Amino acid sequence: MTMVLDGSGLTTTGVPNSGTAQASTSGTSIDFTGIPSGVKRITIMLSGVSTNGSSTLLYQIGNGSIVTTGYISGGSYQGQSQAGTTSTIGFLNGNGGAAADATSGITTITNFGNNTWVSASVSATTSTNYTYIGGGSKTLSGTLDRVRITTVNGTDTFDAGSINILYE
Repeated sequence: MTMVLDGSGLTTTGVPNSGTAQASTSGTSIDFTGIPSGVKRITIMLSGVSTNGSSTLLYQIGNGSIVTTGYISGGSYQGQSQAGTTSTIGFLNGNGGAAADATSGITTITNFGNNTWVSASVSATTSTNYTYIGGGSKTLSGTLDRVRITTVNGTDTFDAGSINILYE
């Protein structure tokens, strides 16, 4: 699924602009493209998002195309136990998950300067009562214009919930 933003709603008052919520009920990734230049912060919002597998949710950014290498990212979860992991292919939402986990939360990706972006993520699941946290950084070769929501393995299929973004 792809949603294209026209950027006409970007204001200089710092008021966030909302994308259009997309159902996360099929496909292996959801893209938001056409993010206007000058954006300094993107918030990804998950509401009851689930996949058919156990691969961790992952966020990737790009300029012209999605970048899949060179990230510095880590994630973990807290629940009955704790576990952590790292990634170089995208920003981690946390670590792990189970099929049918309904995840809700936010990830904020903020411009640090000179096309360097940093992320912070907090979400929770209803089925396992886990809290997921993640963070990281990535420098792009140009201006960010897109965000992808997928999984670490790239093959788990979305099967429930919805995703939207705010940008400012």
